[in-house]
Amino acid sequence: MMNQADVPQAVRVQILATEHWSLLATRSITYGAIFSRTNIFLTVLSAAVVALALVGQATDFGDRFYVFSLLVLPVTLFIGVATYIRIIDARLEDYWLVYGMNRLRHAYLEIAPELEPNFVTGHHDDPQGVYETYGPRTQMRLYRLLASTHMVVGVIDGALAGVTVGLLAATLGARPALSIVTGAVVTSVSIVFFANTSRRRIDSGRRSIESRFGRQLDVPR
Repeated sequence: MMNQADVPQAVRVQILATEHWSLLATRSITYGAIFSRTNIFLTVLSAAVVALALVGQATDFGDRFYVFSLLVLPVTLFIGVATYIRIIDARLEDYWLVYGMNRLRHAYLEIAPELEPNFVTGHHDDPQGVYETYGPRTQMRLYRLLASTHMVVGVIDGALAGVTVGLLAATLGARPALSIVTGAVVTSVSIVFFANTSRRRIDSGRRSIESRFGRQLDVPR
């Protein structure tokens, strides 16, 4: 049986490169899943808005409009929540893949340490190394949170929940002002809930990944 020391250096690099390309392909698939699910949700949302506008004009925004709205909007909201959950899972998958690629870069630099100045991405699998791979702008946490796909979907889901509850309150006989206030409160609470849930879920998923080649674990050569 061949010992580890008998494996040629070129074979080691080839194995690492093959794994690196595999992770890159998987990451591309993950991003494709995010974009496709988001597009599906926005398409359904657009169709629902158009349908509500046509039905509203046809029914003079009467009782039949409220009934139709309470049939369409919950289904749209369900698709939006399912999309939000899938995007959160995809973000965790992407973070896990970046961890893996950082470990591979660490192995590259163990073979050729003199190449370290040529790497602009991280080669440690601790959180700081992962942020280095994502780029310097990852330090702008609030900015990235507001601009992230899952937060955009979460805000839309919150608005859908508020509109649905507001229409339900109006159907049950609430005054217009009360219906608007109820919808606004539900929207605000839902957005905060989605933002807090995503933060806790992502932080929990990141902490579950064990760092094997962090800076504090490196032994000086």
